[in-house]
Amino acid sequence: MGDFTHLDDQGRARMVDVGDKASSRRKAIARAEIHMSPETIQALTQGGIPKGDVLAVARVAGIQAAKKTAELIPLCHPLPLTSVTVEFEIKEDRVEIESKAETFGQTGVEMEALTACSVAALTIYDMCKALDRLMVIESVALWEKEGGKSGDWKRSQ
Repeated sequence: MGDFTHLDDQGRARMVDVGDKASSRRKAIARAEIHMSPETIQALTQGGIPKGDVLAVARVAGIQAAKKTAELIPLCHPLPLTSVTVEFEIKEDRVEIESKAETFGQTGVEMEALTACSVAALTIYDMCKALDRLMVIESVALWEKEGGKSGDWKRSQ
């Protein structure tokens, strides 16, 4: 199966052996957006969502999700995270989400950052859906990574 290391020589899924890899500082930044009506944005920013403080709950949900990534994604290694942040920027028709995950380990934290963004967006959706069923979650993507054998990488706009 070539260089695709998540498959064994018979094409079966496996968890990659990272035992011989050197530990190093690793960081990943992911972003996502959830589009909604300006009325929903107004309710979100003015405390008008019946379920409570949407962004506070979404932040905690994203952090919790990053910590549970290996339980959700079968071939993902469990990692000792050293830091996870989830931040929001409110625009007139969307909430932009950015998560950052860090570790000192033998494999990267891209999946943890992506999972944090995704779950934060899903939490916002869940808490606001009574007001706006037309919300759209999109643009979930890795924006930056540091560390590891493949080195540093940054998405250009």
